[in-house]
Amino acid sequence: MNPIRIIITGATGMVGEGVLMECLENPNVSEILSISRKPSGKTHAKLKEYLVPDFMAIDLHDEKLKGYDACFFCAGISSVGMNEEDYTKITYDTTLHFARAVLNQNPDMVFNYVSGAHTDSTESGKLMWARVKGRTENALKKLGFRNAFNFRPGFMKPVEGQINVKWFFKPFIWFFPVFFPSKSLTLHEVGRAMINAVHKGYPTSALEIRDIKNLTI
Repeated sequence: MNPIRIIITGATGMVGEGVLMECLENPNVSEILSISRKPSGKTHAKLKEYLVPDFMAIDLHDEKLKGYDACFFCAGISSVGMNEEDYTKITYDTTLHFARAVLNQNPDMVFNYVSGAHTDSTESGKLMWARVKGRTENALKKLGFRNAFNFRPGFMKPVEGQINVKWFFKPFIWFFPVFFPSKSLTLHEVGRAMINAVHKGYPTSALEIRDIKNLTI
């Protein structure tokens, strides 16, 4: 398979950093453009960085986004303490604006979106975050990407050497995968599955934990 060129967001967060580290190591990725508000802190021959203070301000015709095979959208925010309007602006509006911008420059692109386990595709359930994520997933599928995959991981074990791991998460890193293996992934697996989704495709657009594991093979 030919190595791919990818855009990644969220590289200064735990999920994005782990996926980035897998992509840097993986021979099936030839070039990475990290787009974020601040530097990732990493240097590598494959890696370029584009600092953008506000994703909503990205020009829909920004030529810096041109020439990529896939986008791994790992940016996100917790819904804790947020109302639905504010959470929607960040989770739905920002993601869709960014997706339109990269699609304009790369009409044959694959878009991989990190959603969450228990996301509500009906957009009508009781959990606010799950409704908003479901609405975002549904909208991404309609934009016209070659493929748009919604990754719904559960617990994700960080890659060794990661910097962006919250202190309250660290006690769970070792015991959760041992006691709940069916609900756990490593960020190496998530990154590898994203790369393989671009090359191989997958029968469904919403990828639960078992689907993500299947795509690591």
